[in-house]
Amino acid sequence: MDNINNVIGTQLKLARTATGWSLDVASQRCGVSKAMLGQIERGESSPTVARLWIIASGFELPLSYFFGALSSNNSSDRQLNTEQGISISTLFPFDDATKTEVFCLTLAPQHQQLSSPHNKGVVEHIVVIEGELECFFDQGWHHLAQGQVAKFNANQAHGYRNPSQHKTVFHNMICYT
Repeated sequence: MDNINNVIGTQLKLARTATGWSLDVASQRCGVSKAMLGQIERGESSPTVARLWIIASGFELPLSYFFGALSSNNSSDRQLNTEQGISISTLFPFDDATKTEVFCLTLAPQHQQLSSPHNKGVVEHIVVIEGELECFFDQGWHHLAQGQVAKFNANQAHGYRNPSQHKTVFHNMICYT
């Protein structure tokens, strides 16, 4: 976990430096406190998946940008597991040619993960690999069984929940315009 925290912190600092933003400006743009951004940059804090999404959206960056400096081909080395009930690993980092990235998410039984709206033009494609999943989009919950898929505009409140007593694994392909 220390390695991924340091990588995320380094990538955040690189993004902030590239934009020329101070911690104050980054805080205003991302809606995350200056103190929290500083802790993340120093590798002292493990950002939740939701918080990392908020930061990525504020910088108008793909989520996988924050895992970019991890060179391993093993997805478990690129796994973010900072909160109980959910883990996320990068299957394919952001590809500038296709404007896509692909993640594998695992939800513990009964876990719910809500997400703030992403930037306009972001579309998520969900494929349930194991178990069952309920996706929240278009102001309602949609049930998906293993092998089923969903696609939605992610510039709205959305979320995922595991309604079962077994883990749920799904792939999330995110497309940016």
